[in-house]
Parts: sequence; structure tokens; C-alpha cells
Amino acid sequence: SLHDALPILRFTIERANLLKTLSHVQSIVEKRNTIPVLSNVKIEALADGISFKATDMDTEITEIVDAKISEQGATTAPAHMLYDIVRKLSDGAEVELTFPDDKGQLTIACGKSKFSLSCIGVEDFPVISGDALPINFTMPIDELKGVIDRTKFAVSTEETRYYLNGVYMHAKNNGNTSVLRVVATDGHRLACVETPLPKGAENLNGVIVPRKTVGEIRKLLDDTSVENVTVSVSDNKVRFVLDDVTLTSKLIEIGRAHV
Repeated sequence: SLHDALPILRFTIERANLLKTLSHVQSIVEKRNTIPVLSNVKIEALADGISFKATDMDTEITEIVDAKISEQGATTAPAHMLYDIVRKLSDGAEVELTFPDDKGQLTIACGKSKFSLSCIGVEDFPVISGDALPINFTMPIDELKGVIDRTKFAVSTEETRYYLNGVYMHAKNNGNTSVLRVVATDGHRLACVETPLPKGAENLNGVIVPRKTVGEIRKLLDDTSVENVTVSVSDNKVRFVLDDVTLTSKLIEIGRAHV
């Protein structure tokens, strides 16, 4: 039968770890989607843990979590629904996820509770990350938090001037010191912050990181125990890496921007 041909996915994971990861990935998933698979999180067993991936086609998050893996398969399941289920499970519990069950669904078992979710095959799941990004630098978490907190309030929410819907970052030479300058404006007020230029960011000519991406990375910075974040940039993408979490995003095109 069809289900026999599918590689089985089976693993056991601590509820707290699963909940934390799902809270990160479901945050990227838009509530309403015309493309069904974009409502889903891709769950895949890797050699070093379980990978959870979500995307809205502009932003993509991947997080790898420790788990006891019995069978190495992959599937995609509804992100918000899965998060709601895990949120209601008792604290400190072990959760077993299995795919496919005899109905071809993902089963979530915990204590006496058992839930089944309909899945969509991984072959339909889009991937926007993967290419190498030429500019790479590392920043202390607190420094990135600081520049975001002192600029993001000024980002525009008006869709017509789309180039103001983000935070502009570039390397700037101020006499004999070099700084990373971060700017946001909504056309009425402007926030500009400078921080020491990280090694490797010298060629950062100016990129606009979208508002949603800025908000998501800011939440991740609060939820990590690592001290540094690695930032990689190309002409059209930015990637933030915090230990086991990777957030990749398209940049706002500067082509017509008045910066």
C-alpha cells in the first residue's frame, strides 16, 4: 500500500523543548494561506536531531531539537494546530510523534492523550534558504537587541512606501572609526543608531531588513542562551544564526528606495 512505501518518522521529545521550538516556527506561519502547505511545519529526522522548518515564502525558520529518534522520516503538519495541542499537554511530559499512522496521519501521543493531524507531503514544501551569503559577521546578542530596540518603533507600517517597512543597515566610515549604522523611519520620525562595526561587515553596502523579520529575530534573541548571533548577507537575503535556530529572510529591494 501507499503508506508502506513512506519512510516512517517516529521520535520522542520533551514537551518543553517541543513547545519552545513550535512557538518559534508557528510565529512565521501566516494565519491565512491560499497555499495549504504554507500553513504547515516541515518535521524531519536528521542525524543530529529533529528539524522543524516553516516559511511564508519571504522568511524561513529552521530549528533543530534533541529527541530520541526511532525512525528517520519526514512530513509536514499544520503548525498552529500542532502548537495548540502541545501547549495543552502536561508540563514535564514526554511526547511521541509518529507518521504515518494507519490513516496516513501524524499521531501525537502523550500519557493518555492521543491526537491525529492530516499531513501534506514534504515534496510540496518550498525552501528559500540554501545559497551561500557572502558577507558574514558575528555580533553580541545584547548589541543586536539594542540596535533593534532603539530603531524598530520608527519602522513604517504603511504598505505604499514599502521601502520604509524595514530597518536599514550599512557599514559607515566615520573618520578613523567604522560603525554599523542602523536606521528606521516612517517619514515623520527617524531613528538612527550606531554600534562598533563587526569584523566581516566592512562591505555591507546597505540592506533593508523587513519589519516582520526584525520582530521575529528580536523574539528569538530573548529566547536563546547563546551570547552571539551570526549574521550573513547577500544582495537579496539576510540570515541570522543562533545556535540551533536559523532565520533566513528576503530583503526589501532597494532599487527604488530613497535612502
